[in-house]
Amino acid sequence: MAARKKSAETEREPSRAAGGCVLVVLAGAALAGVFAASTEAGILTLWVVAAGALWRAARKKMPDAANPAPPPGSTPLSEAEEAGHGGVRVERRDGMLVLYDLSEEIHFTVSDGEVNQA
Repeated sequence: MAARKKSAETEREPSRAAGGCVLVVLAGAALAGVFAASTEAGILTLWVVAAGALWRAARKKMPDAANPAPPPGSTPLSEAEEAGHGGVRVERRDGMLVLYDLSEEIHFTVSDGEVNQA
């Protein structure tokens, strides 16, 4: 009885990658056969298969984990945080753009292409 349990535990299922490799080899051999019969038919077959694969990938529904919703009760981001400017305050005055880095208290002034640290 112990020998049966041991042999059942050591047996493995074939991997999905191995099955995929076998399918790729078989598809390649079939495509080579089509190319051998007619170059134009081989090219047309290749285009049809590529278009079908592209269409299938575009129609595939994405899993929910790929685009998670924000957790319940979270506060919405401000405009600066959404734009990737967290900790930066922006002011416009007299043709200048003044950026205030709130994390390090360093101030930059941009005027006519010149950047000045204040």
